[in-house]
Amino acid sequence: MAIPRDFINELIARIDIVDLIDRKVPLKKAGKNHSACCPFHSEKSPSFTVSRDKQFYHCFGCGAHGNAIDFVMEYDRLEFVDAIEELAGQLGLDVPREQGTGKRPDQGLSRDLYELMEEANLFYQSQLRQHPDKKKVVDYLEFRGLSNDVVAQFGIGFAPDGWDGLLGRYRQNQAAQDKLLTAGMLIANDNGKRYDRFRDRLMFPIRDRRGRVVGFGGRVLGEGTPKYLNSPETPIFHKGNELYGLYELKQKHRDPQHVLIVEGYMDVVALAQFGVDYAVASLGTSTTAEQFQLLVRSAKQVICCYDGDRAGREAAWRALETALPLLKPGDQVKFMFLPQGEDPDTMIRKIGKDAFEALMQQAMLLPEFLFDTLSSNHGSDKGALAKQAIALIEKVQDTVLQNLLLENLAHKLGMNSSEDLKKKLGFAVNKAKPLNAKGLQGRGTPLRLAIALLVQNPSLGFGLQKQPALERLQMPGIELLAHLLEMTREQSLNSAQLLELHREHEQKSTLTKLAQWDHQVADENVLPEFKQTLVWLNNQYIEQLYQELSLKQTLTKVEKIQLTKLIAIMKGIAK
Repeated sequence: MAIPRDFINELIARIDIVDLIDRKVPLKKAGKNHSACCPFHSEKSPSFTVSRDKQFYHCFGCGAHGNAIDFVMEYDRLEFVDAIEELAGQLGLDVPREQGTGKRPDQGLSRDLYELMEEANLFYQSQLRQHPDKKKVVDYLEFRGLSNDVVAQFGIGFAPDGWDGLLGRYRQNQAAQDKLLTAGMLIANDNGKRYDRFRDRLMFPIRDRRGRVVGFGGRVLGEGTPKYLNSPETPIFHKGNELYGLYELKQKHRDPQHVLIVEGYMDVVALAQFGVDYAVASLGTSTTAEQFQLLVRSAKQVICCYDGDRAGREAAWRALETALPLLKPGDQVKFMFLPQGEDPDTMIRKIGKDAFEALMQQAMLLPEFLFDTLSSNHGSDKGALAKQAIALIEKVQDTVLQNLLLENLAHKLGMNSSEDLKKKLGFAVNKAKPLNAKGLQGRGTPLRLAIALLVQNPSLGFGLQKQPALERLQMPGIELLAHLLEMTREQSLNSAQLLELHREHEQKSTLTKLAQWDHQVADENVLPEFKQTLVWLNNQYIEQLYQELSLKQTLTKVEKIQLTKLIAIMKGIAK
């Protein structure tokens, strides 16, 4: 369900971007703006500016830019909806949802579930320190070589043996019990009797990208089964959308170079214990498209680590199939296989951090793994190999990667080049989306200046009379100006709100560039300059209409009168 556009507009209007950013990146006044060293790349002198007037930030060093929502998304590594919820939470607002075809989620219930899950997390942590059976847990942690710091970092706790360890805390609170049942922390049998889901287990809290506890993974302390027990799907926990350890990774690394994805909770924690603190786990499932999108947003290089047996290879292949359509230029996926019988936990204990990271450096690049697997599956049957390879390569959206894979395939098939391959197989390459032919031309045209002034000062359009000539003027980019005038005529907006309304617009990048373009027009001259550009554009239409009429072989009586008037107008303009 979508968030209403009016709510997003109100949110941007109520959040002061200077105050928001200053709480995380101390700003200094610099003229009418504020500045700091950019939080998104390393620099010694400030190139990061924040405008209170425009409610917009821009870095002249790395190009980072946007409004309050963009900053929260980039700085806190949140998705769009999560960023909205984070900002709304700062203002004490509930995020509304537009009613769709599905059932509207109960926002109050979700809020209660988050609170109860955090209470459960604190309960398990307290049991690790206070329960009479804590010694066996502490001994187990020492046996696994986990320090107090790592235990604290991941919030590891202990669910004591018994049926009502957690339930007992809410014995007199039926409403809380009902919600714990919804959150998957309690189970009800056929007779309606309730009991704890997690018993006598080491507890690993699973946090979402905002750090909220949404579920748990419980590892048995002895030899019981199942070895791992996970929270079920709940209103706040969908395991295909989360990665264990991602929140903790982001707390350690602002901009990680690479992220290692493994299979188990203990793998993540053990790797962190040995200094490899950039691993996450896929919660016991095949890596989903949502999880891969999280991974490639977190770091440019994703290393998928699997056991070297057949099951590990099959899991890696499923991951490859999931990743191919999602990769963008610059993303890199590698595949690392451990010796049979080893997992990341046991491996790093045997060889240590340096040797383990050396193995990571030797991980197979995606094309190498793809064609090694195809060759292994199809042997000398080049037809079958080509058929399966083409089916996969056609899904790739990154044209650079697609061409690389085609070159590899051509080599495998004994062809001279990928061009020969394309001709023979009739392969249609994904082409980069062409630039809009009606985009803005030139750098200092009156049209460019008009749009830039309007984007940076949307109040210029508020209440402005309609400009019918602009709707008929034939000039690349004029449609964008007419569109912006229509948007700003009826509502008072600031730059941040105007850009937010165009988050999904095809001309978003153009508008963003113009929002930070130095047009060198002094503040006191903005209004007269803007009016002058509109006059110039209206005159261009007059000239266009004159050309159309003067080129006609025969004119109607009305057209002759119109041409006479145009000539008089143009003479007046010339004077």
